[in-house]
Amino acid sequence: MQQRFFSPTNNTDRYLNTLINWAFFAALCLGLFPGCSSSPDKPTPTDDPVYTLIFLDKTRSVDVNKAFVNRKYQQMVDEIIEQNIRQKGDKLDVYFIHENTSKARALNITVRSEMEDVSAASPTDREAAETEFKLLLTREKAQIRQRVLQQLVAQNTGSSNRETDIWASLPVIAKVNESGAAVKVFYLSDMIESVKGTGRRDFQMKPPKDNAQADEWAKADAQQLKRYTIGSPDITMVLPFEPNASVRENNPAVTQYWQTLFAELGAGVVEEQ
Repeated sequence: MQQRFFSPTNNTDRYLNTLINWAFFAALCLGLFPGCSSSPDKPTPTDDPVYTLIFLDKTRSVDVNKAFVNRKYQQMVDEIIEQNIRQKGDKLDVYFIHENTSKARALNITVRSEMEDVSAASPTDREAAETEFKLLLTREKAQIRQRVLQQLVAQNTGSSNRETDIWASLPVIAKVNESGAAVKVFYLSDMIESVKGTGRRDFQMKPPKDNAQADEWAKADAQQLKRYTIGSPDITMVLPFEPNASVRENNPAVTQYWQTLFAELGAGVVEEQ
């Protein structure tokens, strides 16, 4: 009868080979697929900071006391904060749009909630740290939301409410672009530029008659406005118009003008809501 002998050496080699194979797989997973080791939904120290700009229209043409406008803009504020306030170092500025937009900063906020370093922590300590961070961030988001909503409903009864200078938001965006953060811009406005004077646009008196003219005007205006290096921010125009608004009230050619102008200046995603 053939006898079989147990070989400690062979089994040890097999065990070591198994460990090496698993180590190689783990290294490959971590190196090529970072998602294997962490959830993309959780902020980490390697996330790029976000700089959010909210421009609130404080001219006579936008009434935030109207139920539809108030509801839409409050929901938008909630979404902005939820999606862009994620970690320490994220920033949010609120500016008023009126005759003196570039000097109308109403809020300047920097997120302070910080996730402690858990790279060497046990699973239990890691979970505790994440829970604590979520609580701190949730509390800070609520405070930021309250402050932004206070500015949303603030009334502008001064003479600056007679003109809407949206062009003046461009140097603000250009300045923020210098921070190196990912820039998100939100206009809570009807986007009716109305500034009197040579070389300016007054869409209340003379809006573009169609998309072709809107594109023509935007490309011409972009030549002088390219002095502002706005980078490639994501821009969202949140209009106050109800779904049944007329063309006279919600002129699609005006929206076309801004989409073309922002694109000509280098913006990334430009959308209307």
